[in-house]
Amino acid sequence: MSSSNVTPEVDGPGADAPGPRGTDRPRSTDDAILDAAAELIVHLGVRRTQLAEIARRAGVSRPTVYRRWPDVKAVIGALLTREILVATQEGDVLDVHDRETFVDRVVEVAVRLRDHPVLGALLHSDDSDLLLEYVVERLGTSQRGLLEALRTGIEQGQAHGSIRAGEPLELAAMVLLIAQSTVQSHRMVASLLPEAAWRRELARALNGYLAP
Repeated sequence: MSSSNVTPEVDGPGADAPGPRGTDRPRSTDDAILDAAAELIVHLGVRRTQLAEIARRAGVSRPTVYRRWPDVKAVIGALLTREILVATQEGDVLDVHDRETFVDRVVEVAVRLRDHPVLGALLHSDDSDLLLEYVVERLGTSQRGLLEALRTGIEQGQAHGSIRAGEPLELAAMVLLIAQSTVQSHRMVASLLPEAAWRRELARALNGYLAP
């Protein structure tokens, strides 16, 4: 990926925040680094992605990367956070009021994440430590963002009367667990659950859990 549109390197307040994606604005240095990491992870795999190569592909120096993230794992964590938040925030995908629409949107986000090239590379990686750290063991920034979006949608569904009573954050955590485990196990049951069935049964599970 060409780095000709990277903005000048800037450190200080706001320098570490990824800029908007999918716009005509030049990419920030952070976005250039994360985009480079994404390309390497998809094409070379997680284990072969090195910080020096990330810097080279992004068109920046290694110290520039180190000022933002201490190692490759931290870069991957930031990349996952960016990609997951983009998947949930595009068009306020979970900003709905009734349960059935909310569930449909959750399934849509699950499909986006399931089919995302970077997330797929991580899920299919033979580096089990990375998988455990970023997907299973810790509640990272990306998952907290998902929880907040789910909580808001659940509160709106409760106000609408189509989602059962309960602490919204607790319900959101269980919805996250159901959807996340379904995404993680997709390949294992692909021959038993074709695409249409996978979507249908995930929606049924979520509707059954959330219904009054």
